[in-house]
Amino acid sequence: MTPPTEGSARRARLLPIVGWTLRLLPIAVIVVVIAIGFLTPPEVHIGPLLAVAPALAGLTRGSARTPVWTGIAAAAAMLLLSTTGETKGDGEPFVTLLSILLVTMTSWAGVQVRRRQDRKLEDVRSVAEAAQHVLLSPVARRIGPVRVGVRYRAAAAEARIGGDLYEVILTPFGVRAVVGDVRGKGLGAVQTAAAVLGAFREAAYEEPTLPGVVRRIAASMSRRLEENLEEFVTLVLVGFTPQADMHQGQMQVVNCGHPAPMLLRTARAEMLEPSTPIPPLGIVDPDLFDIPVLTVPVRPGDRVLLYTDGIVEARDAHGAFYPLFDRAPDSTPGVEETLDRLEADVERHVGRPLEDDAAMLLILYAPTLGGIYDTGPAARADVRNA
Repeated sequence: MTPPTEGSARRARLLPIVGWTLRLLPIAVIVVVIAIGFLTPPEVHIGPLLAVAPALAGLTRGSARTPVWTGIAAAAAMLLLSTTGETKGDGEPFVTLLSILLVTMTSWAGVQVRRRQDRKLEDVRSVAEAAQHVLLSPVARRIGPVRVGVRYRAAAAEARIGGDLYEVILTPFGVRAVVGDVRGKGLGAVQTAAAVLGAFREAAYEEPTLPGVVRRIAASMSRRLEENLEEFVTLVLVGFTPQADMHQGQMQVVNCGHPAPMLLRTARAEMLEPSTPIPPLGIVDPDLFDIPVLTVPVRPGDRVLLYTDGIVEARDAHGAFYPLFDRAPDSTPGVEETLDRLEADVERHVGRPLEDDAAMLLILYAPTLGGIYDTGPAARADVRNA
């Protein structure tokens, strides 16, 4: 569900080249050994190097027959060197052939084990893929008056899912979105994320206010966390309330200990900080205090970026955090283009796989009238590339 970034696309282009190099390397070893055998006197013991060929064949992603055929070719090369007098002594060919046989059998067994592990890993990936679609269902590109784009990457690359969560739904009270981060990783974090998303999807349709949605999620979490009191969730909710004026909308923000979302207006960024910080859910019962709601006017073309700390805490080789506030503003307002640019920029900044789950949700306010953007001539340019 996440398009390839520039770095991942480059790695995808290099994989076939590496694969063919590994396939040709064992044959190249055999050819080089034969050539050296004919160019050097019999005193030079070059034949035992032929056992390297079947060992290298076991490193390829081919079938288990690959090291067997390579071993046969290496044995044939040894017999060729022996019959032409390029080996010394009567025992050397037999010792070399025995070495080739043992290495070939070991390489064959290794390929068999790896193929079984690959099949198990593929099964795990399939299950994780299904779990991801259940937990983090694909988000539609247009939901009511907004356009939406998502980027998500789990720290456990093979698992494909982690403790970050997101959702955007259309409710009787307008479009509502949530982005959150469960403390920790692994199965426990996934289970908590599923509980939070389930509570949000239900409460968002029934609660007329965002604080009401937060309290419903907190109540659901309190039942989920009775067995593990150390877990908590940071999350931010945004809601676009229905407006009669298509040129001026209204967005509400509730933040529970989560990194503040950013309002991107043309090439400027503004942090949407709450008036009163409140703790993450699972630490203090939200019924004990008032939940502040930040109300922000929005115009067609405005974008709101929600993200998890895996983005802003991504470090480069020198330990510097990713400067999202400085990198997010851009003159290109398209949803997918903005996310592609940011994801590639984070990857360049880090230079290695991310060490934490990371998610970005970008929402473009683009109301329509009769299926056409009702934005006016100036604002229409802001949403043309969405």
